[in-house]
Parts: sequence; C-alpha cells; structure tokens
Amino acid sequence: MIADGAYRPPRPTDAQRIVWPEDFGTRFTVFVDVEEEFDWTAPLDRRNRATTAMAAFPDAHRRFADRGVGLTCMVDYPIATDPASVAILARVVEDGRSEIGTQLHAWVNPPFPDGAPAGSTYPGSLPRTSEAAKLETLTRVITTAFGRAPRAYRAGRYGIGPNSFALLAALGYRIDSSVRPGYDYSADGGPDFSMADAGAYRSEGIVELPLTTVFTGGMRRGGAHLYRALGRIPKGRGLFARGRLLSRIALTPEDMPIADALEAVAVAAGEGLRLLNLSFHSPSLAPGHTPYVRDAADLKRFHAWWTAMLDEFERRGIRNASLDDIVTALG
Repeated sequence: MIADGAYRPPRPTDAQRIVWPEDFGTRFTVFVDVEEEFDWTAPLDRRNRATTAMAAFPDAHRRFADRGVGLTCMVDYPIATDPASVAILARVVEDGRSEIGTQLHAWVNPPFPDGAPAGSTYPGSLPRTSEAAKLETLTRVITTAFGRAPRAYRAGRYGIGPNSFALLAALGYRIDSSVRPGYDYSADGGPDFSMADAGAYRSEGIVELPLTTVFTGGMRRGGAHLYRALGRIPKGRGLFARGRLLSRIALTPEDMPIADALEAVAVAAGEGLRLLNLSFHSPSLAPGHTPYVRDAADLKRFHAWWTAMLDEFERRGIRNASLDDIVTALG
C-alpha cells in the first residue's frame, strides 16, 4: 500500500504525449468492461461469479457491428473461465474489428493470499507480488480461452498502482485504459486521477489511453483544479452544474445524460482531443444488474444513448478506431 492510500500517476511530459498521425484524424473507441454480476451497493465478494447478463451481449454487439464499430472487450476471470461467455465472445471477435482485452477484478481473481490488505479490491494497491500473480493468472487464462494473448488492460475499479505498468509490459501488453481523469478513488484505498487529463501518453513501455472525461460549462477553463476546489465546498459542484458553470462529463451512457455527453463531444473535438475513449459495463445490457439499468425503460434509454452518440460521431466525421487501428497508428 502507498503511505497515504493514494496512487497519483505522474503527469506525462511533452515527450511522453502521443502525437497521432495526421491520417488518423479524430477517432472514437469503445471499451467494454465484460464482467460478472454483483451488488454494486454491497461489499465485494469473491463468491459473486454469475454471468447471466452475457446472454444479452450478442444483440448489443450486433447494434455496434451494424454501424462498423468494434468493441474492445475487457474480460475478467469469471468471464474467461465461463465456457458460455467465452463462446459468445469468440463469435463477437469474428467481426474483424472487436478484440479481447483484460480486466482484473482482484477480489474474484486467484491466487488469494491470506491477510489481503485494506484496499485490495484495487489491483494496484496490492503488494507487487500479489498483483503480478493475479495478472499472470488472468493473462494465461485469457490466452488459453481465446487463443491469443491480450494486448490491452484495464484494472478493476480503475485501480492501477505504481507497479502496474512495469508488470503489464513484462507480460507483453501494449495498452492500459485504467486512468479515469477527474475522478478520485483514494477515500477507500484507490488511485487519485482528479488532476489527470484525457490525452494519451507513453509510460514504462505502456501506452495509456485514459477514459474520456470532459469539463463543460461557462467556467470549464477552470477544469480539474476548479472542480477539485468545489468538492471542498458543501454542494459546490451541484450548484455549479445546475448553473451550467462547470460539469464533469464522462463519455459513458451510465449515469450520463445524452445531451451532456453530446456537449462534451463538442468540447473535446473543439479542443483537439484526437481519440475519444467511451465505455460501459456488460451487466448494464440486462436490467437489474447495475444501478444504471434497473428496468426495461432504462435499457431502452441505454440503447438510445448509443444511437444518438453514434449518429453524432457520423455527423462530425469522427470514425471508430478498433484496438488494431490504435496499435497500428502508434507504430
């Protein structure tokens, strides 16, 4: 564990920043956290391994494939060891644009050492040897299940730490997508990304593709610094959001209204962000498994969100980038 309980990724230097080729244009990519089902309001429990929501994945994939959108499926241990889920995903990657990546949910991923420290649901908060053992186990299981070593990684709960990039590079990974700019998980032992930004960069042999978070509103130039300061004022963030002064918008259909997300796309494109990284959780594809999709009406809104977002990308000429497109552009 880190002394103060928080890992804060070093701010990348200009030399570490990714300069995308001109012909790459402005693109978007979609990473899906493909995982087991659990109660998001209860303590995490390694016995929660159900994968029933995967039955909805083929229909969701078809909606994306019909628009030429590839999905980078970040698979965790319960999914990779479930034959039915593996069979579903094996068909998904037959579209030629989707790919299997890795997501480490430390609490359901062996080995399970005795006396796990507080904060151990964040992989990067584990001792180096424990994080390494879990990563090695999961990488081996995924490679066996799908016949190809994964190239992209996301830590469960976005929980990378000081050892994560070196461990990933040693296992042959090329890309991490764990950084969630503008969010702070340090209160219970996770990382602090509150001052990170959405630009891609290289570090320790890994390319970081942060999830896209955009600040919108009349005072958006204040960005992360202002948003962090408002967190110290009772109801400060809510007051600024309602006044359309400053809002933190993540590009996901989960708890982000489409109007706000479309505004965030306009801001990101206007500010020259070349790769927009969107995401969602696979259990949201079936009602009742996440706080974001509780019933049929929520699911309808979820799919409508994606339709509107993909329509907006098409209108703006922002093309999809598969993981293979991204790796090729990185050289």
